[in-house]
Amino acid sequence: MTVFSELRMRPAPATTAGWDASVTARLMLAGAVIFTLLVGANLATPLYPLLQEEFGLSQLDVTAAFTSYVLALIATLMLAGHWSDHIGRRAALILAVVAGLAGGWLFAEAQTLAGLCAGRAMQGIAVALATGASAAALRELLPSRPEWASRFTLLASAGGVAAGPVIGGLLSLLPGATSAPYYVHAAVLAALLVPLYLLRARPAIQPPKGPRPLYLLAPRRPSVTREARGAFWLASGVGFLSFAVFGFCLSLAPGYFAQVLAVDSRPLIGVLAGLTLAASALTQLVTLRGRYVVPGGLAVLGASVLLLGGAGAWNSPVLLVVASIAAGVGQGLAFRTVFNDVASKVEPARQAQTISTVYVITYLGSAVPVLGLGWASGVFGLAPSVAGFVVLCGLAALVMAAVTLRSAMRTRR
Repeated sequence: MTVFSELRMRPAPATTAGWDASVTARLMLAGAVIFTLLVGANLATPLYPLLQEEFGLSQLDVTAAFTSYVLALIATLMLAGHWSDHIGRRAALILAVVAGLAGGWLFAEAQTLAGLCAGRAMQGIAVALATGASAAALRELLPSRPEWASRFTLLASAGGVAAGPVIGGLLSLLPGATSAPYYVHAAVLAALLVPLYLLRARPAIQPPKGPRPLYLLAPRRPSVTREARGAFWLASGVGFLSFAVFGFCLSLAPGYFAQVLAVDSRPLIGVLAGLTLAASALTQLVTLRGRYVVPGGLAVLGASVLLLGGAGAWNSPVLLVVASIAAGVGQGLAFRTVFNDVASKVEPARQAQTISTVYVITYLGSAVPVLGLGWASGVFGLAPSVAGFVVLCGLAALVMAAVTLRSAMRTRR
């Protein structure tokens, strides 16, 4: 089946042409696509201070550029999160890579805030198209190991977000600091198109029936089965809170960290911004089970976020690093558990749609609170606004820890 026949949702004659990749190769390719797209979406994190100076941007402008990515991602998840169920995982991933190439080019060539926002929005579309498709593909490739499918999904996504600032900071040392990272990234994305195009795709899990195949691509109202509803809302709540923290790390944190540490090294700022995400990604390699994993992870997240504010107040680099890592560990353990729970309660035919809906609410945490933080920074200043933000997030995590602990204790009885 060719990519074009998949996109048209028309049956193609059986063929032996193409690369009949092994399960391992397909796992690696699905993970590589979402990882690489998220790297590209976060290359700008250590570049924001430089872009502020170059374009004369305010703190609110920086958060506007960041949230344009998140809002486009959310809108696309709502409108097209189910597409891969009907056009196939391979076709959806190819569309995502092409959109990622366009977004990187727009951002690299931008001369105004509007241009930056347009590039970021296109990157959001790319990540959204790949999110449900890659998560569903990984679960289909590991039908007997759903927990590891969730781990690979979160490892690839959190790992990509964590690596983006670090890679962006290093590549910004090349000539053309704000454009070189995107040209290098474009070459990697273009290389991924080759195996995707050659891959012998598996049939879509819900191929169209009847004379109106495009009707299946129409936007759908988000819905969750009754069996998965409780797990869905818990996963969405944990995701919203944790992505509010991630959104801070990837938008205003570079300026905040530079202020706390009195440094202007973009690679160092990128490493600091990615610490929390990197710790979250690495927890996916750790096996930890039990009814108290979620409340314990949320408690660690809440306490660590509060300590991030303390690190700024006391100008403590050590506390900043320790608190960033601990926040990632707590988030990674809690979110993986609730994410795997909701994924395991959804039938295969609705995997992409349900996971995309979880991410709609999750990514709202990277938009609404962070945009409010950007506004507050312009009115009250960066340091006091960050202090208020981390207090609210820390207390919210501790409250959720208490609620889930109470639920776990009731289950034990």
